[in-house]
Amino acid sequence: MVGHVDHGKTSLTRALTGKWTDTHSEELKRGITIKIGYADVTFYKHKKDGRYLPEAQVPKDSKSEWELVRRVSFLDAPGHETLMTTMISAANIVDGALLVIAANETCPQAQTAEHLMVLDVLGIQNVIVVQNKIDLVDEAKAIENYKQIKAFLKGTTAENAPIIPISANYNSNIDSLVEAIETHIPTPKRDESKPAKMYVARSFDINRPGQAIGELGGGVLGGSLLCGKLKVGDKVQLKPGVVRKEKEKDGKETYLPLELTVTSLSAADGALDEAHPGGLIGVGTLIDPALTKGDSLVGNILGKPEGLGPVLDAPELEYTMIKREGFDNPPLKMAEPLVISSGTATSLGVVVKLKGGVVTLKLKRAIYAEKGQKVALSRRMGQRWRLSAFGVVK
Repeated sequence: MVGHVDHGKTSLTRALTGKWTDTHSEELKRGITIKIGYADVTFYKHKKDGRYLPEAQVPKDSKSEWELVRRVSFLDAPGHETLMTTMISAANIVDGALLVIAANETCPQAQTAEHLMVLDVLGIQNVIVVQNKIDLVDEAKAIENYKQIKAFLKGTTAENAPIIPISANYNSNIDSLVEAIETHIPTPKRDESKPAKMYVARSFDINRPGQAIGELGGGVLGGSLLCGKLKVGDKVQLKPGVVRKEKEKDGKETYLPLELTVTSLSAADGALDEAHPGGLIGVGTLIDPALTKGDSLVGNILGKPEGLGPVLDAPELEYTMIKREGFDNPPLKMAEPLVISSGTATSLGVVVKLKGGVVTLKLKRAIYAEKGQKVALSRRMGQRWRLSAFGVVK
């Protein structure tokens, strides 16, 4: 779920799932999404007329007339420009996207353009455009906004995407949106024969203040399996892991991968014995919860040791600068600071080498990235970081 701030992504998530994903105190105070929000939903199809509805909107007195067709996990990504790296992290683990555009504002708004650019960069093909807040405009304004959207999408990954008009606050036309999701964002085939891999998108301390020592639980890691499968009792590794307190003689920090045992697996509807790719899961461990609280392990990758490669503190990237109208984006230069977004990891780096479309960054904190993986690069422009280039790990 992506789009400009205040275009109704969180309201739409609630209409589809029944869950309000802005739960952190700062989000409630400011009225915007700051961290990635998560919610699962089950889609149903009417056995006779073929209509689709999310479970939250299926009439309880006629549920026997509906059949379950699919479970879907939604990530509500921040729209504010200062939170673009968080949005990129969310986009790295999805199979499709709902691009939410408000009908009562001119299209495109700044983050609408940047979010679509991220979908282009990351190669996300399955996109549905949601024309929200249709209740706030008259028919002529809605048609004008629709034409603006069509012109904006031309030449992008979403050029032929369906545009579904809705009102999230009034649950209007949600059935058509669910049908579009079922038609245009199919469940992808995933390879479960490969060693399991999961980007860590959240990490938690599930213990309450004052909880008895004997009742304390280990840290929990949240994310979505990219491949393979996980079972309770599996031995897995977390990379890059934690920074060693001691430093090597040259002053370079080193990282200690964590060896873990999966003690529990859970999804929104309860405990699992085995987790498969797709959907959001929580992985229980015996990690000291002090290490996992406050999303402090976000950006790591969890997986079977035999399937994980080395971490990178000086990645070499084939890069392409982003060009768009009204955006002054000069070539990269030596010693320039850049923010790299890879998987769910974000790290600050400095350009230490430039040659023939290849850049090498010296990172403040190492990341895990594999050869051929796409990454996003943001540069400082005034008081903010702007998405400026994308790269492929060499």
